[in-house]
Amino acid sequence: MGHLITVATCSLNQWALDFGGNLERILESIRIAKAKGAKLRVGPELEISGYGCYDHYLESDTYLHSWEVLAEILKSEEAKDMILDIGMPIMHKTVKYNCRVILCNGKIVLIRPKIFLANDGNYRELRFFTPWLPKKVEKHYLPRMIQTITGQFTVPFGDTVVSTLDTCIGCETCEELFTPQSPHISMGLDGVEIFTNSSGSHHELRKLDTRIDLMKAATAKVGGIYLYANQQGCDGDRLYYDGCAMIVMNGDIIAQGSQFSLHDVEVVTATVDLEDVRSFRSRSASRGVQASHSEAYERQDVGFSLSHPHTDADIGIIPDKPRAPFYHTPEEEIALGPACWMWDYLRRSKTAGYFLPLSGGIDSCATATIVASMCRLVVKEAAAGNKQVIEDARRLAGGEDENYIPTDPAQFANQIFYTCYMGTSNSSDETRQRAKRLAEVIGSYHTDLNMDTVVSSIHGLFSLVTGKTPQYRIHGGSNTENLALQNIQARLRMLLAYLFAQLMPWCRSKEGGLLVLGSANVDESLRGYLTKYDCSSADINPIGAISKTDLKRFIAYARDEFKMEILDEFLDATPTAELEPITEDYVQSDEVDMGMSYSELSQYGRLRKVERCGPFSMFYKLIHEWGQHLRPTEVAAKVKRFFFYYSINRHKMTTITPSYHAEGYSPDDNRFDLRPFLYNASWKWQFSRIDRAAENMENSKDPGAASRSS
Repeated sequence: MGHLITVATCSLNQWALDFGGNLERILESIRIAKAKGAKLRVGPELEISGYGCYDHYLESDTYLHSWEVLAEILKSEEAKDMILDIGMPIMHKTVKYNCRVILCNGKIVLIRPKIFLANDGNYRELRFFTPWLPKKVEKHYLPRMIQTITGQFTVPFGDTVVSTLDTCIGCETCEELFTPQSPHISMGLDGVEIFTNSSGSHHELRKLDTRIDLMKAATAKVGGIYLYANQQGCDGDRLYYDGCAMIVMNGDIIAQGSQFSLHDVEVVTATVDLEDVRSFRSRSASRGVQASHSEAYERQDVGFSLSHPHTDADIGIIPDKPRAPFYHTPEEEIALGPACWMWDYLRRSKTAGYFLPLSGGIDSCATATIVASMCRLVVKEAAAGNKQVIEDARRLAGGEDENYIPTDPAQFANQIFYTCYMGTSNSSDETRQRAKRLAEVIGSYHTDLNMDTVVSSIHGLFSLVTGKTPQYRIHGGSNTENLALQNIQARLRMLLAYLFAQLMPWCRSKEGGLLVLGSANVDESLRGYLTKYDCSSADINPIGAISKTDLKRFIAYARDEFKMEILDEFLDATPTAELEPITEDYVQSDEVDMGMSYSELSQYGRLRKVERCGPFSMFYKLIHEWGQHLRPTEVAAKVKRFFFYYSINRHKMTTITPSYHAEGYSPDDNRFDLRPFLYNASWKWQFSRIDRAAENMENSKDPGAASRSS
């Protein structure tokens, strides 16, 4: 006879330091898990405090309040007749650890500290926590508030596992799944049948498949049931944690939660048969040999069973079957991820909405379309009866209507989304009309202005003070004059954006101010093709880590999915800043100004950050990719041009608007990309080495010759 168990994992929209809100979401997830018949519930990493506390983990308050929340959980009805895997920071012998706390029937079974800490990319866990040693176990002396509740003075603290009456449970935490020698390997060899993984894993385009592949590979190799829980939503930073809680068994997905959701609590359950794990493991004799030689884990015995009772009614309990994984396309990820992040940011910031300078170009168009996607999600969730979404939408857009429920995305957008076309004499009627028509389709509260008088007054002031009158390049001015005249317009747009963001709700007799949206894409930021403190300086930027190539694909997707035919006009338009005068012979072009294409910028970005290439190694990589249609000296010139402009503009990243993190080559300074902002932009040694290699290649007609000779 089988041993059927129902297990639960979840995605929670926790918020850093929101201890009260985090507690309620944890309790709600337990209530839902119980209602579905689960006896084991797993939650996200550091769910009590919220993952994104950063340097607040260095404060004793964070640990005190985390224990206070755990005390409330231990006293609750929800903690009874259940094994709970809860995440929180804990100080053990005056050292700080990222921990899992395993509870059963109102008592603490063990505290399991994280062994391998995430300390690259967006993560700095070694700044806050200390890694624990594998299989080391000590006593932890509980705070008096916990002793009073549980009657326990000490509990096991370390890398140990839980033995119930019918199975064995072991913990992994986030990064430990990604390490070469993951704990689930040794735990599986020692008989652990259920692995819990509590994560704080952020969304990045095309990243979900990595997680799924690792979980499938882990259980296909050692057998077992893998419960993956993840943080969800905006935790208080530019990261969006994309949920997608999962249950995987013996290499197959059994249950998968949503990746992007406006639900604060999402619980995923499955009924599985422990005998399937045992049968799966017994097929391999070599596994048995390795298991017999493996070092045993210390076990914490719990007189509790996860199995459904063996009765005649068992015939009605059916194990869940394997299913294929579900993936969103990158275009859908752009439509959903930033939209969910923006909704969290808006409702938690207590502001009245968003303001966007709408230029008529594809970048601001993409930003506006993401806001439209957000409005669509809100209306959809409201129609489904999501009480939290209705409450937040009512506060934002309902005014005095206590029964307001958003039913139309355009109507909702009109209440919370403001756009403005800020034109000058250099602006074209085409971009002005495109912006107006897009605003009409989305439903934003749109204004249109010319700022020539403001620009002229700045010109006049400079001429009055200096006696000099700068001219555009097309009128005979130098590059210095031309750039300065462009920057005046760009920076004035930032000033006007904040003025309008503060006062437009007031003009409509509404309370509060607006958050200003930026719309510079990741490639322009990487190249530095933006003015410091111009309209790219904003409160948040939904597209700041998305490439131009992906944005175009997103716009094509949204055109069809959202039935927005106006987006075709943006796809066909030439990208232009419209900061120089337009003549019969000249229209400013972004790619001409930059001296490189957007597709080239994407390649430079990935090589520089993801593949960790300096100038010379980037040159060699691109020789193999571009060598069929470019001479080595031409490739060399492109690489040197990129690194020169990247270097002289790197300082702009110190003030870049916080952007939704979506791409592995985001240049966010001091957040994701830790590189200098003052460079020797000549790169004399490196560029000389590239030049020698390129000349050798051309002289030998053999691209590999230079590397062999060096």
